[in-house]
Amino acid sequence: MAAPPRSRPHPAVARLRRAWDRPLTAYYLVAGSAVLLTFLGLVMVFSSSQIQALRQGLPPTFYLRQQVLAAVIGVALALPAARMPVERHRWLAYPLLGGSILLLVLVQVPGLGLGRTVNGQTNWLALGGPFVVQPGEFAKVAFLVWGADLLARKQRHRLLDQWKHLLVPLVPGALLLSGLLMLGGDMGTAVILCAVLFGLLWLAGAPLRLFGAALAGAGLLAAALIATSAHRMSRFACLGASDPGPGDQCWQVVHGLYALSTGGPFGSGLGASIEKWGQLPEPHTDFIFAVTGEELGLVGTLSVLALFAALCAGGLRIAGRSTDPFVRLAAGSIVTWLSVQAAINIGGVLGLVPIAGVPLPLFSYGGSALVSALYAVGLLLAATRSEPAVRTALAGRERRLRPTGLRRPGRRR
Repeated sequence: MAAPPRSRPHPAVARLRRAWDRPLTAYYLVAGSAVLLTFLGLVMVFSSSQIQALRQGLPPTFYLRQQVLAAVIGVALALPAARMPVERHRWLAYPLLGGSILLLVLVQVPGLGLGRTVNGQTNWLALGGPFVVQPGEFAKVAFLVWGADLLARKQRHRLLDQWKHLLVPLVPGALLLSGLLMLGGDMGTAVILCAVLFGLLWLAGAPLRLFGAALAGAGLLAAALIATSAHRMSRFACLGASDPGPGDQCWQVVHGLYALSTGGPFGSGLGASIEKWGQLPEPHTDFIFAVTGEELGLVGTLSVLALFAALCAGGLRIAGRSTDPFVRLAAGSIVTWLSVQAAINIGGVLGLVPIAGVPLPLFSYGGSALVSALYAVGLLLAATRSEPAVRTALAGRERRLRPTGLRRPGRRR
């Protein structure tokens, strides 16, 4: 009996499939979404931080200037990083990790006067004048580059089927960085670092029973850390809160929801937020998504989510199609980092998860966070440029865009 004819896909679906299969699709998705997120983030940082700056006696453009400077530094790192061969990124694995550990230690060394405490957390390093960096943001990208390089080398030698080679020294390195972060009270960054660790282990093919044991251990440790801190317990008490509660402990969550609820489909207009006038704490950092919803409405917030989805889809396409273990591990862990951090930030604004004090990647105010995220974008672009088809397509595109020079007239004989 003859097989029934296969139904042809809809022309629109077929066009989408052809577009997805093009060599430069992931390259354009990652580059385009990162540029748009950074640009829109600069606009929203300026809009949400003006009142905050004036209340502190600063010029209204103070936070914008700081963020633009960080964006310039980040782009200056991302552009050469995107054109560097992947092997050179692997050379940076141990220097990046060692530098991050050194900075984290310097923050906690008493007597040096370098550590700066903000909102009860000592996680900032004062370099003099207005220059302050957050080493925890650099630790995330350093750990994923080091972890991807480590696991790729062990996979080349076929050592990952042994538990000791799968876990050591990857897990001790993650515990060291997390411990240094927790000394400063930065549990949010430590959680994201653990998510990157789980992402690396998953991509390396770790068995499911290992994840069960690791999640159980991490859950018990997190429960102990939360139970011993009244500040962290209060954040869990605000899950799903609809009023500020006793002592206004849920003030931030409730006013974040107020900002989102008053935005409507198209928002009140850029710069017209009411909540940023002192009602909403940290409007330019932790709760910039709430101000975006108030000023740009549902369309603005969905646009931000769509850009993050495009960035992560491009990263997953790079990880899924590469045959290089380092590229697959690095791209997958970058997607894990950015997606988990965005989910924690937005979930905190919506009152679905506790407020962790982590910025919205590429969007919130924070120079260290923006520089490290832009370097990660450069690494993703370098990863996709490592594919032969992408290199060929980019070379052909550059030849087409290059202006044709005028030939010199030859000498007649």
